[in-house]
Amino acid sequence: MTKPVIGLLGGGQLGQMLCQQAGPLGVQIAVLDAEGCPAKQANHNDLHVTGSFKDPEKIRELASRCDMLTIEVEHVETNILEEIATQGIEVRGADGKTYRKKVPVHPSWKTIRLIQDKYEQKEYFIKKGIPVAQQMAIASDSDEARKASLQEAATRFGLPFMLKGAKGSYDGRGNYKVRNAADFEIAAKEMGNQPLYAEKWVPFDMELAVMVMRLEDDDGNLIKVVPYPVVETIHEDSICTTVYYPPRKVADEVKIRAQKVACDVIANLWGRGVFAVEMFLLKDGQIMVNEVAPRPHNSGHYTIEAVPQLSQYKAQICALLNTVPKELTLAPRVPSALMVNILGGAKPDSHDKLVELTQTMGNSSMDVYLHQYGKESKPGRKIGHITATGFSSIHRLAEQAKPLIDAAAEMRAERVGEQFSAESSKAKGVPLVAVTMGSDSDLTVMQAGLKILDKFNIPYEVRITSAHRTPQLMSEFAEEVSKGGVQVIIAGAGGAAHLPGMLASETHLPVIGVPVKASVLDGVDSLYSIVQMPRGVPCLTVGINNSTNAALAAIRILGTNLPEYAEEMKAYQASLKDEVYAKDARLSEIGHDAYVKEMLAKK
Repeated sequence: MTKPVIGLLGGGQLGQMLCQQAGPLGVQIAVLDAEGCPAKQANHNDLHVTGSFKDPEKIRELASRCDMLTIEVEHVETNILEEIATQGIEVRGADGKTYRKKVPVHPSWKTIRLIQDKYEQKEYFIKKGIPVAQQMAIASDSDEARKASLQEAATRFGLPFMLKGAKGSYDGRGNYKVRNAADFEIAAKEMGNQPLYAEKWVPFDMELAVMVMRLEDDDGNLIKVVPYPVVETIHEDSICTTVYYPPRKVADEVKIRAQKVACDVIANLWGRGVFAVEMFLLKDGQIMVNEVAPRPHNSGHYTIEAVPQLSQYKAQICALLNTVPKELTLAPRVPSALMVNILGGAKPDSHDKLVELTQTMGNSSMDVYLHQYGKESKPGRKIGHITATGFSSIHRLAEQAKPLIDAAAEMRAERVGEQFSAESSKAKGVPLVAVTMGSDSDLTVMQAGLKILDKFNIPYEVRITSAHRTPQLMSEFAEEVSKGGVQVIIAGAGGAAHLPGMLASETHLPVIGVPVKASVLDGVDSLYSIVQMPRGVPCLTVGINNSTNAALAAIRILGTNLPEYAEEMKAYQASLKDEVYAKDARLSEIGHDAYVKEMLAKK
């Protein structure tokens, strides 16, 4: 019996892995994409079509050769997919006659169209009772309308909030964290002329993901949705870098809840296939949906080795063909697995060290599998992944696989270092300085330093992280800023003032402590607490309540790597000198009595 031919729009690495799974199953896949794309490298046949998967005529040509269509990327033209599925296309039969042929599209063109617009997607989920962040559309009629709309978002949601592109975004691109009013213009410029929406900032403990298989009959009636286990995903520079199965330090009831939410999401869509649901685990243990992908996904790569009986790619094929085994199990064969993405480094061969590591790392309790996609290496581009499966806990596996994770981190540091500049940081709003304090009562003292950072146009973020009341939040803050573009931390604290020193013990970044004067002891206790750090844990310190000097010191530190800030600091110092000369000249000109009167009048 001849099996149906599956037409695939897009031939990247997801398509490649789908073709690699289809071969042993005897399933033919026709790919529409450029010649030599990864999927065609893994699957040679006469059914492929060369061209853009957004070209309606090429899509019609592909459909004429296939029994159904699917996608490996959601950024496709849904109007032609709707036409093919509902009205059909003209094809010539063996008898030479022309007839119309309807070609099913899975997932449905309705699902793809909905997911292409993130704002409309979440509006739909809200109506269905799916937990998502509060959001509002941003006006784009004019610069004035957009600015007013951003101000409305700040009033409604508070700061920070997320500004997102509604269409065409992927891998976290098209997202901008608006931290203050100064970011409004930068954000508008960075995001460009596209439909935008604002989303309330969601403080979360962890990012989770669940792959879900959706089964449907030929009449479009839902049969069932079946979830894979929950995984933890780590994102850096808005790209997934590492996936952990099972998620670390997550209670079983939370995992069950995450699977339930993911299934609710996919049950409300249309079509057959495998879907990814990315979620936030909030600090109160609740689950909130972030994004949905109507296809196999990065967070499911580990299933190739961990769930070989029905990996996400085999599940995709079985769902499309309605050949799902009666005894369906998506349980992994191992107790733990992790996946590390191979992202292009600063140089074309930067990933060689990471690849070579995979040749020597396997042992009796850990297997290591290398996947390379045959793509040209470019900075930040996904060119492969590595999966490690373990026969013990995820914590033990993470320890064993640490050299892989560290090597990937080194590649990222090298890549970010090559690409980083003060100008790109300003344009993207990437914080160079992180300012934190133990209590909001310290903000009045820290405000002087923030004004200096504003004066020098330094991108920064401001947080409240108490060393005593929220030690876990403080540790998470240290870890978060250590991974990003932050170069210096300024920490203000009064009383026992352990915050600056504790941060210095948890990060490699320079920490500048600001002793804040409390209601007793005139701030001397704070000064001593910050100054008297043990050897090996340096914490720079300024005078009591002197956040101005802390900010100036931070700018000088930035200036050692970013020459424009060094030049701005020199100009600032020159202005201080000119200011003193001007005051001396004025004093000599009018005398001390008149000078004092002028001083009093200015107060």
